[in-house]
Amino acid sequence: MTDGDRNAGPVVRSRRADARRNEEILLAAAAAVFVTSGVEAPLRDIAARAGVGTATIYRHFPTRADLIIAVYRHQVEALAEAGPALLASSETPYAALGQWLDRFVDFVITKQGLAAVLQSDDPCFDPLHSYFLDRLVPVCTQLLDAAAVSGEIQSDLGAYELMRGVGGICIGAGTNPRYDARRLVALLVAGLRRHP
Repeated sequence: MTDGDRNAGPVVRSRRADARRNEEILLAAAAAVFVTSGVEAPLRDIAARAGVGTATIYRHFPTRADLIIAVYRHQVEALAEAGPALLASSETPYAALGQWLDRFVDFVITKQGLAAVLQSDDPCFDPLHSYFLDRLVPVCTQLLDAAAVSGEIQSDLGAYELMRGVGGICIGAGTNPRYDARRLVALLVAGLRRHP
């Protein structure tokens, strides 16, 4: 190994960390723009929100479909990782479930910006629904089971059923600004509580 080889390691790792950080910023900016302007929003809007040039977007995501898929997967992963973290840090499993469902509401509302393209005939989007179920149903199950074992909620509700219910509540908003999906989901979560 030469001195040049030994010194290359930290530089490469630093560049990778910068690339990951840039990608995170791009994904957050794209998600926000998709919610307000749809997935066909100009890439320059996403670039401006992220504080980068459009060439940076293309360097990370060569096609719009690549960007859409990455945003969706990034949001699913963040939600999947949040479940165990909330269980570990929340006062009770029921509190963790409520906090996770708040994040799930945010995800569903953001996903509505992606809905048209996810339901399109483009086969590159087909695996995303299975990915969503494979990653999030087990996390929701873990939260429900923990809250049931603690005696805080009834134990007869399945994760898929709950997630479908929350999704239905969120979709019901349409474009009505007076419709508060988060408040309705909070009522649903309150209804899960076991009463003495």
